This record gives sequence, C-alpha cells and structure tokens, in this order.
Amino acid sequence: MDYDVKDLELAQKGKDRIEWARQSMPVLGLIRDRFEAEKPLSGLRIAACLHVTTETANLAVTLRDGGAEVRVCASNPLSTQDDVAAALVREYGIPAFAIKGEDNQTYYKHIVSTLAHRPHVTMDDGADLVTMVLTERKDLIPEIIGGTEETTTGVIRLRSMARDGVLAYPVISVNDADTKHMFDNRYGTGQSTIDGVLRATNVLMAGMRVVVSGYGWCGRGVAVRAKGLGADVIVTEVNPVRALEALMDGYRVMPMQQAASIGQLFITVTGNKSIIRREHFQSMQNGAILANSGHFNVEIDIPALESMSTGRRRVREFVDEYALADGRKIFILGEGRLINLACAEGHPASVMDMSFANQALSVEHLSRNHKQLQKQVYPVPAEIDREVARLKLKAMNTEIDTLTAEQKSYLSSWSEGT
Repeated sequence: MDYDVKDLELAQKGKDRIEWARQSMPVLGLIRDRFEAEKPLSGLRIAACLHVTTETANLAVTLRDGGAEVRVCASNPLSTQDDVAAALVREYGIPAFAIKGEDNQTYYKHIVSTLAHRPHVTMDDGADLVTMVLTERKDLIPEIIGGTEETTTGVIRLRSMARDGVLAYPVISVNDADTKHMFDNRYGTGQSTIDGVLRATNVLMAGMRVVVSGYGWCGRGVAVRAKGLGADVIVTEVNPVRALEALMDGYRVMPMQQAASIGQLFITVTGNKSIIRREHFQSMQNGAILANSGHFNVEIDIPALESMSTGRRRVREFVDEYALADGRKIFILGEGRLINLACAEGHPASVMDMSFANQALSVEHLSRNHKQLQKQVYPVPAEIDREVARLKLKAMNTEIDTLTAEQKSYLSSWSEGT
C-alpha cells in the first residue's frame, strides 16, 4: 500500500482513540451499518483532503465499508494526529498521506499522492484538492463525478471558481447544511478554539479582555465560550448586521484598531486575510497573545510581525514569542494556523458526527444523481439535512412533536385568517 505517515508503530494508540470517538458518533454509525449492508459506493474512488483526526478516520471507514476505495491526506500541515494516520494505514487498510508539522512541499506532495488513484469524488476541507485538480491535474476531470466541501473558506473559493466559469464538476457544500454550520461551527469551533488556546498557554480566561474578530457562526461560538469562562469579550466585524447582533448579545463592538490597544487575547475567525496587521501590532500591549481559528494561516499577518521583530523564540510548544524594538513582546499560537487542531484535538466527536454524516450521505447523493447536476456549488439536499437531525435526536433519546392533519392544512392554505 502506498502511504506516508510518521510512524506505523503509533497505529494501536490511534485505533483506540478512533474507537473512543466512534462512541460519540451514533449517526455516522447508523449510516455505516447501512452502507456495509447495501454497498452504495461500490466501485467509487474517493480522494479526501481533510483534517486527519479520529472523527475523519470514522468517516473514511464508513466510506470504505460502503464499498468505496478511499485515500486521505491532511488539509492543514498542523492538523494531523499522527497516531490516527498510522491506524488508517495499518489497522483499516486506508492509504493516508499526512504528517503533523509537514512543510509546504510535503503538504502538496501528499495531495498529489491522494489523487494518484484517479478519484471519482473529491472531498475537501478548504478546497485545496479541487484547486490542484483544476490547475495541475486537469487530466483527472473526465473521471470526476463531483465533490464535497466541508468548510466556509473552501465554499468561498468554490463559489469564486463557479463565478469564473472554471469549476469543472458539481460540488456539494456540506458547510451550508444547518446540521453542520449551526452546530459544528458554533459549538465545535467555540469549544475547541478555547481548548486550543488553554492547552497552548494555560492562561486564566476570567477577567481577560478577549477580542474575537468575526461574528459568524464560528465567532458566535468562540465569543460565548470565552464569556462563559469570565472573559470580557470584544467583537470586531465588517458586517453591520452581525455587529449589531454581537452588540445585542452583550459584547462590546469596535474596530480592530481600537481593540488592538486594549485586548489581551486575540482570536481571528473570519476566513479573510490580514485581519490583524502591522498597524494593529504597533498598538498592542506587551504580552498580547494572538490565535487564529480560520482555515488558512493568513488572518494574522505574521510576515509583517516578523519584519517588525528583533527576535523570535519558542517559549512553549506552539507558542512563539516575537520581541519588538521597544521592548514589547507579542505571542503567536500554533504558527497562526488553526488553533483548535494545531494545539488541541479539534471538534468534539459528537458535533463532527453530524458534519460527517452529511459528508457520507452527500457522496451517496452524488453517486446516484451526478448526471443531473451542473458544474456549480449545491447545498446539501434538505432531506439529507433533516434526516441527519432526526437521527441525531433519536440517538440523544429526544422526541419531538409532529404536525396534525389540521395544522398541515392550515399551513398550506391562505383562506383562514383571524
């Protein structure tokens, strides 16, 4: 088997952790049981560029048990769990190409390796896989029936491709599913981001001035978790509606230039670049800590900080100190990469259960319906979204009401009023 992982001897540890995560992924488990019996993905080759974590491993095994031939690589150089990558290879027979801390050259070499079996479906978290196909491996396009995308940043890139007329096959935006962004982004990112910061620094959040840049679903989650730990949360935004929402949720709202001079911990989660840049570094207090929870390491302008610094040293694992000429020190966590995966374990399995259930069912949908789809970005079909929610409620032993015949009639008519 072709693979590239850090150490196969880590496989047993990885398998134990994968099985631990599986206990909190009952929806994906139900899908896996059906896939194993029906084999709806037989003959399908899937290339997956995702964070190589215990939850991703359970998705890969589900796809494999559905009959697919799966290859996996990392979607971020610091997000790989090396024991999981080893377990995928040795324990589950799934080729994996991922090493935590890999350089950019190795990162892209791994993407190339993941495409080597000429996939029918691409599965992305950030759109690097589809970008590679469109720029360097156009020869693969005739065999690809579709793809899926996991995260906001990737969806932004894909919609840009569609607008430019270069998207070569249909892609389902798993990120747009309600059972993904409303739960994974808010509860998953919220908890795991704070987890990453605390593991890296062991700071006390209570009483700390925490600046959260971006108040989308992820920003909402980060802000409420920081507030729950006693932080004084400040939100920066460019969208007036989201800024108004943050204000009414009880947070202070101000421009980054103003927040830069009073913040102690800064967390970016916008999906855009240079959110914190030179003029902000110039205003920051001594000891300011900066972390990013957006997909790519572009939200904090680290090259600008490096150009301002007289020295850099690593003071803790994944904590880099930048010394400025005036004596101030600024700290960057996880090299400005995804803090929740660089410094912690990513989202809890119970929320990834819904996200990856959407992934698995979207691949099944593509395999059945790709001939009717155009070269554009599609939302997850509503029936899949509702089924994932239904299964999750069932797994949590929660029942809900159903509409009566009279209620259905009322909602579908216009004649009955006051």
